[in-house]
Amino acid sequence: MSLLDRILDCSRWDPALYRPFVIADRQFGRVATDFAQRLADFPATFEVTAEAVRLADRLDAPAARSAAVHEVLLRLRDAGELPIWRDEDYPVTHRWGADPAMVMERGAVPHFGVRAFGVHMNGFVRKPDGLKMWIGRRSLSKPTGPGKLDHLVAGGQPHGIGIRDNLIKECAEEASIPRALAERATAAGLVSYICARPEGLRDDVCFVYDLLLPADFEPVNSDGEVQGFYLWPIEKVIETLAAGEDFKFNCALVIIDFLVRQGYLTPDDPDYQTIVHGLRLPSGV
Repeated sequence: MSLLDRILDCSRWDPALYRPFVIADRQFGRVATDFAQRLADFPATFEVTAEAVRLADRLDAPAARSAAVHEVLLRLRDAGELPIWRDEDYPVTHRWGADPAMVMERGAVPHFGVRAFGVHMNGFVRKPDGLKMWIGRRSLSKPTGPGKLDHLVAGGQPHGIGIRDNLIKECAEEASIPRALAERATAAGLVSYICARPEGLRDDVCFVYDLLLPADFEPVNSDGEVQGFYLWPIEKVIETLAAGEDFKFNCALVIIDFLVRQGYLTPDDPDYQTIVHGLRLPSGV
């Protein structure tokens, strides 16, 4: 096992198993064949062919699209076919900040292979014996990655809130980081990937932040989504990442990106080029 394995974990999917999801002649995602066949039961909303899943042309405005799709999703949820439901709207768009073609329930986004966005923050401390990183362990009640290792702070990026405002909110909820301290976090780029996961096709962009924390800071979870925190030497973080799949899959990518930026992973590593390229895979839609 190696850090490269974590990169490969986030690039495995077979395009042949999906059909384009099209709105107004633009592709916004990919729908698995079995789910496409289920959507064919709703012809007033979806036009399903062997080539694509298209939103009905009569739905020619974002609000109308959102309402029609939401009605279908509610029926699928009530039938037990959408086991994850978040009550959060995600924008259906190629790029954060662009006007969305519609909004969609977060739990359904992977079923349509629509690009989703999130915010992840590396919380770290510099001590006399070296750099250390705060690691969280996800609650066993989380719908994705229960019990997996995670960042100090991370969360999905819903429609209607700015990225930095969302980060500050997540800092308070997940680790009780005061606003004045959270505002010191610095934007550090992004990672992106597309891969098949149990919940569907994940085509994600994770906006990355770094926060240097005081040596005496102790995180406290307040929303029940984290079962514990650990302050690990960066060497233990690297060892755990390379050894297996203890970290939630996308958190591994964000931490590897941190290792590159901090010089813990260098071009002398034979996998360096493949790893760095794999941190920012294009969506293709």
